[in-house]
Amino acid sequence: MAAKDKFHDAVKHALVRDGWTITHDPLTFKIEGLNILIDLGAEKLLAAEKEGHKIAVEVKSFISHSPLTDFHTALGQFLTYRLFLSREEPDRELFLAVPLDTYKSFFQKEIIQEALRLHDIKIIVYDSLSEVIDLWIS
Repeated sequence: MAAKDKFHDAVKHALVRDGWTITHDPLTFKIEGLNILIDLGAEKLLAAEKEGHKIAVEVKSFISHSPLTDFHTALGQFLTYRLFLSREEPDRELFLAVPLDTYKSFFQKEIIQEALRLHDIKIIVYDSLSEVIDLWIS
């Protein structure tokens, strides 16, 4: 099993503080005979349910020297996982969790905003220090 993302627990705690119940850590399933562990290298997928609304959360730290490389990786993983979820758990909505500082800087660039709209990426903005969710973008 791969190591957890640096901010995995911060996002998990933030979801609980926001009233969610964590149901899977990580979310795993089988597709076409393959055991799928949605594990993004060092990241894992969290799943939570609030008031009958099921979500899956892709946690990203954006701590490398290249936020664009981190974004490419996150976008590819997000699109792949959304495809898997659409086949196995179509009622579960996928979110990309990004740190507040990254959202305020890198994610405000016009081209990044356009990519998010084009691919319909849902985002949770989290504060890794206070372990709270600052913003939900659907």
